Amino acid sequence: MVINALYSHFLNSHVSVHVLLEEPESKQEIFQRRKRRLGAVPAFGQLATMAFAKLLRKAAQRRTTEICKRYNANPHFNPDVPVTTVRSINSPETLELVRHCNPGAILLVSTRLMKRDMLEALNVSVLNLHAGINPAYRGQMGGYWALASDDADNFGATIHMVDAGTDTGATLYQVRPKPEKSDFLSTYPMLLTAAALDITRQAVDEALQGQLKPVAATGPSALHFPPTLWLWLWNGVKKGVW
Repeated sequence: MVINALYSHFLNSHVSVHVLLEEPESKQEIFQRRKRRLGAVPAFGQLATMAFAKLLRKAAQRRTTEICKRYNANPHFNPDVPVTTVRSINSPETLELVRHCNPGAILLVSTRLMKRDMLEALNVSVLNLHAGINPAYRGQMGGYWALASDDADNFGATIHMVDAGTDTGATLYQVRPKPEKSDFLSTYPMLLTAAALDITRQAVDEALQGQLKPVAATGPSALHFPPTLWLWLWNGVKKGVW
């Protein structure tokens, strides 16, 4: 739904769009990667939260409809948009497809981390829509962590240049919508994406025109992951942040 809203928005601005859709990682792959980085218990707790949040998506449908109406975001797939599925944004097939399409700009949304060698092989500006305010809320669930950290003023989204780090590229634009009481873990991404539609289109337009003006990110920097199930429940009960 998030991706649908984005490319429908671009079609309305008469920008030619071609979507490369990554095959999702398996839960086992995600668990093993996080286990190596964080340990088995936190990795299990994070996957438990993701599974629980998926069950709540139906409960989020009413709020999602409200968000789409508020920001004039079309959540439906447009069959006129060409979509090609790839194994990874870092695969040789992806590089070949990108070279064939010869895009004026590339926008990443909820993808794997693009590796340095891939970035160096692409002769085009690569932008990312991140559901968090950089650099304080890099990684995943940026909006959630801002609220859970009593930092509601930094509940927002960032459009930034892509480098070899995780959300460490120079900033282009940011937006800070105010969440409603009915928002929670399953609606934050849609709210932040919908609120960022205009700045995303503006950044892409500037990339196509060669007029990007990135600004180095400054301030405290932290990389975040999904909360463990027990921490999510604790913050929900204690702070009302779900």
